[in-house]
Amino acid sequence: MKIIFRADASVQIGTGHIMRCLTLAGELREKGVEVAFVCRELPGNLCHVLASSGHLVQRLPYDPGQNSAPFDVNWEKDALETAGFINNIFEPLDWLVVDHYALDRRWEKYLRPYVKKIMVIDDLANRPHDCDLLLDQNLYKNMENRYDTLISEHCIKLLGPQYALLRPEFKEARKKLKQRQGSIQRVLIFFGGSDPTNETAKALEAISLLDHLQLKIDVVVGAANPNKERIKEKCLTMQNTTFYYQVDNMAELMAGADLAVGAGGSATWERCCLGLPSLVSILADNQYELANNLAKQGAIIYLGWAKDLNVLGYFEAISKITNIQILKMSQQGAKLVDGEGCKRVVDKMLN
Repeated sequence: MKIIFRADASVQIGTGHIMRCLTLAGELREKGVEVAFVCRELPGNLCHVLASSGHLVQRLPYDPGQNSAPFDVNWEKDALETAGFINNIFEPLDWLVVDHYALDRRWEKYLRPYVKKIMVIDDLANRPHDCDLLLDQNLYKNMENRYDTLISEHCIKLLGPQYALLRPEFKEARKKLKQRQGSIQRVLIFFGGSDPTNETAKALEAISLLDHLQLKIDVVVGAANPNKERIKEKCLTMQNTTFYYQVDNMAELMAGADLAVGAGGSATWERCCLGLPSLVSILADNQYELANNLAKQGAIIYLGWAKDLNVLGYFEAISKITNIQILKMSQQGAKLVDGEGCKRVVDKMLN
């Protein structure tokens, strides 16, 4: 079986689309599936991460004149380039998986003759799709009906966090997880792969103002983070603070933390899986509804838009958190995600 993924990462887009596709690709490869990626070389792309994971990567050229905005994509040109790769390298193709906010039914219809089946990963529900399988791993009030007018009746829908695409390490870490006690001795700061508004620096500064000298801090930044060197320098000036760059042991770091400060992207489900209480700010429109719903369920504390938060905002949120809130968030988050989502998705694709 042969499968191609079409997804992008950049400083503006973030890294979540690529990382969840990479997780799914890893699970498929374990089943003997041949996998490749088609990605555009946007500033902050993760082509090198995919290649280092052993995947074939077809790099599409980036033209700053034509791609001035994160989702400014000429779908016809993109479809033509993708079809050329399928024809030359990977035909016949069993599945085409697309995880891209700028591509819709027009792009998918163009690629139909080149593939047996199409899978779409989405969470916006704002455009029509021509697909056989649709995955939306997020939590919404009207989850079952959001895509009714956007996909055909024959399309299979996989909806909700039970299908969250988490790497196997999270499922394993969950099995060994110690019960959380409600106290905060170790804090994890991670605002996704790019963190364009540099929330990491704000959170670090907020923690430095705390009168808690014994608090241990783990700071994680991704490859697309434009401020990584300055953050590293800041970490070196703070006691009990460790800087991590593009880690492959996130599950271990999350399992060892008592509180996370981060963004409302795909790491949300990683934190929930390990019952890690979180203070969450959002970096994009598509994170708003999810963060709101999780806060109402008591699974996170929602701080609002990152761009509207300053150091004092993070400081007050961390200072006011209680042991009861910590325990409730841990319990509620762990109920939502069990770490088996990727296996469930692969079973659907293969069967």
